[in-house]
Amino acid sequence: MKIVRDFVDHPPFELHAPDRPLAPILIDSPHSGSAYPEDFLRETRLDRRTVRRSEDAHVDALCAGAVGRGLTLLRAHFPRAYLDANREALELDPKMFAGRLPAGANTTSPRVTSGLGTIPRLVSDRDEIYGGPIPIEDGLARIDRLWRPYHATLAATLDRLHGRFGAAILIDCHSMPALPKPAVGDPRAEIVLGDRNGTSCDTRLTDLVSALFREAGYRVARNKPYAGGYITEHYGWPARGVHALQIEMARALYMNETTMQPTAGFRRLAADLDRIFVELAREWRSLVTPDALAAE
Repeated sequence: MKIVRDFVDHPPFELHAPDRPLAPILIDSPHSGSAYPEDFLRETRLDRRTVRRSEDAHVDALCAGAVGRGLTLLRAHFPRAYLDANREALELDPKMFAGRLPAGANTTSPRVTSGLGTIPRLVSDRDEIYGGPIPIEDGLARIDRLWRPYHATLAATLDRLHGRFGAAILIDCHSMPALPKPAVGDPRAEIVLGDRNGTSCDTRLTDLVSALFREAGYRVARNKPYAGGYITEHYGWPARGVHALQIEMARALYMNETTMQPTAGFRRLAADLDRIFVELAREWRSLVTPDALAAE
């Protein structure tokens, strides 16, 4: 954990973009941020270990090797408990805020109902972050300072890649806790690929990533229990040559879930991800159809 002064002295996110990308692939890690504003830490009712439970800890580091391979990486530094970039801009729980919510706020989505909106109410689906309502002005300020610039950067980067290559591929990377008895899906799954049930990317992309993880020895599931969140749904538009695939990786593969420290498995998973990204960079033309070709 790094403590910051409301991101005045620390960038809220970073884009690592080569001058000449070798493939139209953007890897993003929206939930791995571990820079906590000092005001937020004073405000939360949770201790510092508990408030971090919603982090996709170290996922950005697992994916960092892609930068040296000529691919693009976008990594959030702000924590998910503070603001969730994998939500609509205004998925807001009215019970959380003192003051009137803005027009157009989505107050009834399943994510809001479960306490996991743009400004989350819970971590780990059970721990209340705040002792009472927070000013709506504070929540909206976070959205303006963090959510909007993050998504502006994500969208502009996909546009640049699409303009250069005629297609763009977004690999949205996350981690998941152990799944003892999920309502759907295989509790033994170590990797869950989400393509919004075949709608956010060409199934050839999902098929190859699944095969590569299986060849590396991982148990892989598709779309259950995670089919993809807002980022996958919003940016994946195969008919226009933009493809989005979410990857959920079991935390137990690479870290101690109690201490949040990397284990020996970190190096193995990072190396396997590196090989998968290299293969995607090599094979992307056979996995997606650029929109210019699709229109012919």
